[in-house]
Amino acid sequence: MIPVKGCKGQKVAVLGLGRSGLSAARSLLAGGADVLCWDDNPAAREAAEAEGFDCVELRRSGDFEGVASLIVSPGIPHLYPAPNPVVRAALEAGVPVDNDIGLFFRSFADSTWHHFETLPRVVAVTGSNGKSTTAALIHHILTEAGRPSQLAGNIGRGVLDIDPAENGSVVVLELSSYQTELARSLTPDVAVFTNLSPDHLDRHGGMGGYFAAKRRLFSEGGPDRAVIGIDEPEGVFLAGQLSEGAADDRVIRVSVAQKLSGPGWQVFARKGFLSEYRKGRQAGSIDLRPIKGLPGAHNHQNACSAYAACRSLGLAPRVIEDAMHSFPGLPHRSQIVAEAGGVTFVNDSKATNVDAAVKALSAFKKIRWICGGLEKDGGLSALNDAAGGVVKAYVIGREAAGFAMQLDVAAEVCTTMAKAVERAMAEMQEGETVLLAPAAASFDQYDNFEQRGDDFLREVQARL
Repeated sequence: MIPVKGCKGQKVAVLGLGRSGLSAARSLLAGGADVLCWDDNPAAREAAEAEGFDCVELRRSGDFEGVASLIVSPGIPHLYPAPNPVVRAALEAGVPVDNDIGLFFRSFADSTWHHFETLPRVVAVTGSNGKSTTAALIHHILTEAGRPSQLAGNIGRGVLDIDPAENGSVVVLELSSYQTELARSLTPDVAVFTNLSPDHLDRHGGMGGYFAAKRRLFSEGGPDRAVIGIDEPEGVFLAGQLSEGAADDRVIRVSVAQKLSGPGWQVFARKGFLSEYRKGRQAGSIDLRPIKGLPGAHNHQNACSAYAACRSLGLAPRVIEDAMHSFPGLPHRSQIVAEAGGVTFVNDSKATNVDAAVKALSAFKKIRWICGGLEKDGGLSALNDAAGGVVKAYVIGREAAGFAMQLDVAAEVCTTMAKAVERAMAEMQEGETVLLAPAAASFDQYDNFEQRGDDFLREVQARL
């Protein structure tokens, strides 16, 4: 646990008592704060009260008299589409609003660091797609290289639940836009921006607000090194804002769409080969094609970002390459779950938006595609441009018929996962891939994308 600093004797309120909220409450208590808690869910309040926390509803600005700050869990809106009433009351009372990420960055360092030969580092990864794989890959590479590493944030452990730092250790954080938009302190040593595509637009008031939430990771604290994917205009803009000139190697530009050149520091992948250039000369290369845990161009982008982050931490190219070969990949992210009769079954349930599904479709050929769910803003037109390898689509979800009508490929309305898997397996042929890449949220039928991916796996295994 990381006890929160600067709160001793203060009254601090915590809104939202899920994993991050309860973790924040415990760390605040360990730091000497007087903690008040609230969650609209009675079961969550009961769990907090069972640990000895006081639960108090705070809906009027007068309720915040004497409260030093409000700590908000990531899923709770503070501005768009409408602020939560408790957040609004805190802001009207002039009470600062923060989250567990802000508490972590202000509390992680302590006096023991003076005795370390090598200071601990924090690597923070954000972006629309690939941030989980990128963060997990960085952690894996560091661990394989013998560097003490902890994985936390939006993946792994809660950020305040990690162990105190040790000599030369690294904390790798995956941070969503919900986490970066509100944290009052954001000071990573290395910050990574994978890419940007439309997502969570209602929460951020549009694409500009979404990008602004991501950008805060780089603008608030000024990381020593910034790894920036520049295959979208926002990445190009961000890299330009952070750089003092073409030769400024504090910014490492990453691409899987183009060969990069110039006097700066670049990492790019073309036709399955990763290349690192620095000061106009090649400094490293990796053949990514035989690495089973990183299939497809989207995973090659993740590999480039992770490679750049690890190089900025001083790891040698060959050490990174060796570690990549043992990376197993993450569940629900281009995960090969079975192979039978010359057919490969791939679970990419994490492809919850159109851009992620496009990248999954681009990674395989002769696809029997299971898709559908709770459609997000922006429509599905981009899917049709990437569906050249699709033999047939099998559409699930409550609105499966409407989803199927927007596709320019042969499509069968299945509604349920069981029927979709049954029909795909009845029609599959040798050399094909049965791919779950929904291009939609899961909440119409499942609690989360993990449940959806697990359901796919169960249905496949039941028929093999």
